[in-house]
Amino acid sequence: MTVVAACQLSLAVGDQDGNLAAAAGAVASAAAARAALVVLPELCDSGYVFRDAAEARALASPAADCPALRQWQALAARHHTVIVGGFCELGPDGRLFNSAALVDASGVRAVYRKAHLWDAEKLVFTPGAGAPPVVTLPAGRVSVMICYDLEFPEWVRRAALDGADLIAAPVNWPAAPRPPAERPSEVVKVQAGAAVNGVFIVVADRCGTERGVGWVSGSLIAGPDGYPLAGPVIADRPAVLTADCDLPRARDKRINSRNDLFADRRPDLY
Repeated sequence: MTVVAACQLSLAVGDQDGNLAAAAGAVASAAAARAALVVLPELCDSGYVFRDAAEARALASPAADCPALRQWQALAARHHTVIVGGFCELGPDGRLFNSAALVDASGVRAVYRKAHLWDAEKLVFTPGAGAPPVVTLPAGRVSVMICYDLEFPEWVRRAALDGADLIAAPVNWPAAPRPPAERPSEVVKVQAGAAVNGVFIVVADRCGTERGVGWVSGSLIAGPDGYPLAGPVIADRPAVLTADCDLPRARDKRINSRNDLFADRRPDLY
């Protein structure tokens, strides 16, 4: 079994020092619970609710020289863990990307640029053009995507078909009205994505309020059957969720003796 963690943090746009401190504290808490994989929220270094593209640009860093990624490498080495978190990336050609990195003690193992941009993100960022990476770790194969990406079944399926055992997803889910007693639709979609692909999905969301925007605060760890192993939190407070996950279990797509999630697909009809 591998302990994985989802860290729900209160972050602030422009407060890079405070955001890095919050991330470091959460990683330490997760490591104390023996987490071998720690997931942090989207745009964890910069905050999310930018006034404009110029403000985002002032907070962006190249992946090769990003204070957050340097911190995460040091934390990964200190705590013997792997960290996935979102950061505001300045591309080599000057474009901005809403990105996430998978970092271990050796450095940055993968950088993913968000392919599906939400709302005002389209005024700031360039959409990524690469598939979600799948990185082989000692515990299993981990893919990375960001927030709104999870709402596209084809994208989650692609990561699963590429061999992912677990999808690590930094998110910033803005709160929206929902019927009483109903789960947030974002949580429902994550559980469905995990179930129909037979993979673990780890979501790290935000809490608090940033420039008048509140968050779902729906961090969760879903198993390959779609049921939560930890969370969803759905509470406006910081939290570190952990769960024991047998990542290779996700490679067996059989539902019963006659049905298999992947073998039963009929792509010729789709």
